[in-house]
Amino acid sequence: MLDLYDDEDDDENDRELIVNELDGTVDPYVGMEFESEEAAMVYYDAYAKRVGFIIRVGNCHRSGRDGAVISRRFLCNKEGFRVSNKKMKRLEVRKPREITREGCRAMIMVRKDKSGKWIVTKLETEHCHPLGIPTGKGRRGSVQARPQDEKDKKIRELSSELHRANQQLAECREQLEMVLKDIERHTNHLTKSVQDIVENVKEVEAEDEEQLYDC
Repeated sequence: MLDLYDDEDDDENDRELIVNELDGTVDPYVGMEFESEEAAMVYYDAYAKRVGFIIRVGNCHRSGRDGAVISRRFLCNKEGFRVSNKKMKRLEVRKPREITREGCRAMIMVRKDKSGKWIVTKLETEHCHPLGIPTGKGRRGSVQARPQDEKDKKIRELSSELHRANQQLAECREQLEMVLKDIERHTNHLTKSVQDIVENVKEVEAEDEEQLYDC
């Protein structure tokens, strides 16, 4: 007997998988797809909350054509090492700061493909430090990236304005070329008319001279 509910069950499973990915209950994997860079960040932040670490938005790569972001890394906030300020240490005795960078390599990298989807292309899930967010610590590491997000937005806006300005410049150049061609045609016409007049005058003068000689 034909099961009429197979397709509905598959659709329900697909919807459930999408929800689980967005709320971070599914572990990241290479090939994981997102609708946008923002969706990938939201997912990784939710996953980080579940596992016990804070995320930080890392570097990106941009398109050489329009400056749009085409890949982005999302990191554990303990990635890298903090550079000590030796000058400040010479000037004053300071209370030792809490170590916030431990060289952790945990991260995901997402890249925008031709279809517009953002795909996980690189992944590291191992952390070099104990997991767990201390009480009182912020849980959304992506807050640290808001200035960078604003910078990216500004770059996109400026790129769009530059593209529009280039289009307007091309249109003005085309119109100017048309005007110059019209002027050139008009000038050529005037030149020919003047030449015709000069030739006519010469012919009249020649006829007058002939008549004078005949007399």
